[in-house]
Amino acid sequence: MQLYNSLSHKKEDFVPREAGKVSMYTCGPTVYHFAHIGNLRSYIMEDVLEKYLRFTGLDVKRVMNITDVGHLTSDGDTGDDKMLKGAKREHKTVMEIAKFYTDAFFADCAKLNIKTPDVVVPATSYIDEFIKVISSLIEKGYAYEAGGNIYFDTSKLKKYYVFGDFSQEDLEVGVREGVEEDGNKRNKADFVLWFTKSKFDDQELKWESPWGLGYPGWHIECSCISMKNLGEYLDLHCGGIDNAFPHHTNEIAQSEAYLGHEWCNYWFHVHHLNTNSGKMSKSSGEFLTVSLLEEKGYDPIVYRFFCLQSHYRKSLVFSWENLDNAKVSFDKLIARIAPLTAEPQGEIDEAEFGRLRGLFDEALGSDLNTAMGITVLYDVLRSKAGASTKLALIGELDKVLGLDLIKKAQEKSSASEAAPEEIPAEVLELVEQRKAARKEKDFALADQLRDKIAELGYEVKETRQGTEINKI
Repeated sequence: MQLYNSLSHKKEDFVPREAGKVSMYTCGPTVYHFAHIGNLRSYIMEDVLEKYLRFTGLDVKRVMNITDVGHLTSDGDTGDDKMLKGAKREHKTVMEIAKFYTDAFFADCAKLNIKTPDVVVPATSYIDEFIKVISSLIEKGYAYEAGGNIYFDTSKLKKYYVFGDFSQEDLEVGVREGVEEDGNKRNKADFVLWFTKSKFDDQELKWESPWGLGYPGWHIECSCISMKNLGEYLDLHCGGIDNAFPHHTNEIAQSEAYLGHEWCNYWFHVHHLNTNSGKMSKSSGEFLTVSLLEEKGYDPIVYRFFCLQSHYRKSLVFSWENLDNAKVSFDKLIARIAPLTAEPQGEIDEAEFGRLRGLFDEALGSDLNTAMGITVLYDVLRSKAGASTKLALIGELDKVLGLDLIKKAQEKSSASEAAPEEIPAEVLELVEQRKAARKEKDFALADQLRDKIAELGYEVKETRQGTEINKI
């Protein structure tokens, strides 16, 4: 497989350190709020990568953290603690917030067919490990105490800005958003490993340490969780492109200082999901979540399909119109597969199966080109092979794509075989008007039309298979 390595800025042959096995780490969510669909784009693409590696016969062990302490709103060492902010917003404890949004995150992942990693570790469960590694960094001269906090000393490194040509000027106060003076730091690029009384006296979660009562900084958790579960060498580290600096830069700095050797060979970064007004976030515009997609009648798998139609290293623009276009394409794809599920099954054409599987392997093996992988699906449908061969291929390819293609096709086939109920023309006309209103995003009118339909004794609702009309 050829994979773009953010560390070298080029495509490289992906070669695990141990033949046949892959150690893979994913930066997990900070569980202070629901994940928006921009966050989830990264997890979808990382999920496809993991499934493709398994598809090629590799044994993958994937580890992910859950950030439930230490992540500040600037992604650096300034601003408010995100977990504390969430707890104050909802008048709950930090641990109550963490559990609720951890559960919500994995519920969203399930709806998007994102596999849960083999190992999931909340940061708060590894405090002793953080203290051990920080103590070692102090002993080796890579960390120092100042103002009650423990800082990593970036001046001790031969190269700190490993993902790009950043300069000291890039971090001058007022130049880079979120950076402000910290008089305790020896160098502007230094970062906090452990906070004590000098930060957030109202912090709910605190632990005893050799440096006083406090809590870990954000960056230390991923290094420690990865090294504890995957060993001293990591094959593949994943995350959103916004994590490359400072988070992943800091991970590399502290990990390699602690270990004394290079740590991770390949870095996989997924680019942003944008709206027409810019980068998606929780604090600007409409808060786009999986639940909101469902409320507006979209199957979450349509969003996964939408993401797979673009390359992970390109920014993707989300709009309701773009999602509607993806839904139309997905529905047509399912409609083409559905008749195959009703045909008599025969023998598999091994030659055609191998040829088309090879095309898919070639597409995904070229820097995870999912758009080309979906094109291969249409090649399967155009093939002269029989239904059994096509279904076997679709099932095989869907192990990676994760679109529930055969299941949805069978559901559609079964629904079309059921005898349609006689529905009055007046109701059907109102249903069509409601569809038009929804397409125009006039949800108030759509609700009024739904009520009129109910007055006539019928219920209308959106399902994964489309609009459903039932007698009340």
